[in-house]
Amino acid sequence: MMDGMHDVWLPAGPQAATLFQLWIAMLVVCVLVFVGVMAALAIALRRAPRATAATPPDLAVLTRGEPRLHRLIGGAVALSGVLLIGLLVASFLTDRAIAQLPLVDAVRIDLIAHQWWWEARYEPGDPARVFATANELHVPVGRPVLLTLRADDVIHSFWVPNLHGKKDLIPGRESTFAFRADRKGVYRGQCTEFCGYQHAHMGLFVIADEPGDYARWEAAQRLPARAPRSDEERRGFELTTGSTCGMCHTIVGTSAQGQRAPDLTHLAARSTLAAGTVPNTAVTLKAWVANPQAIKPGVNMPAHAFADGDLAAISAYLGSLQ
Repeated sequence: MMDGMHDVWLPAGPQAATLFQLWIAMLVVCVLVFVGVMAALAIALRRAPRATAATPPDLAVLTRGEPRLHRLIGGAVALSGVLLIGLLVASFLTDRAIAQLPLVDAVRIDLIAHQWWWEARYEPGDPARVFATANELHVPVGRPVLLTLRADDVIHSFWVPNLHGKKDLIPGRESTFAFRADRKGVYRGQCTEFCGYQHAHMGLFVIADEPGDYARWEAAQRLPARAPRSDEERRGFELTTGSTCGMCHTIVGTSAQGQRAPDLTHLAARSTLAAGTVPNTAVTLKAWVANPQAIKPGVNMPAHAFADGDLAAISAYLGSLQ
């Protein structure tokens, strides 16, 4: 999933398609104007009288009236004004169009940006349905999604180019952002406002599922963490919930109820770790638990000096949290 689509040329939703059409219109106009200006310059250079040592330049042409030239210049100025007004109107209509997405039966998600990861809380207004995840947004194809955006620390910016334009997240301010995915797929997003040392590694993925697949994923996410089954997993459970891990992370159904780091309840169901920095495999999970600073320097999670057996047990337990 780390190679999810990240391409404005392949819009997968109505807002992205509308923005793409505006971009194409502006590109065509700018190319035509550029070609016209270059053609006029080439013609002028070709027709300009050549001066030599024997025939000095005729400067009188600068003072003689050139009615046809004046008409051409006036027409070009008028055409430029018309084109600029046309692009202004097109921009205004595009802005109105992307703001008018119907929100009937919308999936509602609180998206909070942190240095350097994304926290997502689904259906925050309904205590019976709320659940949290991190760095991956599953959404149903064809159904609108309404994000409530907040920043926890510094200014961030949310952008999934296949689905919509950019939106800033500013500390102390709350904003909303609606989109709809009309095609199944995995779309990569990125923070596009420099937010510190690991800004480049603050990615997220929007996974557009068929409605049935989304319903199954949503039902699974509402369940508490799976109970450990093997002796190694039970040992990992005891170490995870009995150490400082639970002071920052939440694992629903356990004593780990921290609120400062990603929810780990269904960690193994995610495709990446560290906000898209590395794939979520047994090897990378173990390396991340042991020393996250080696993978993503500057993150809040410190390195831990676990014994080999303890590290393997913790990794086994976390890797079981589907």
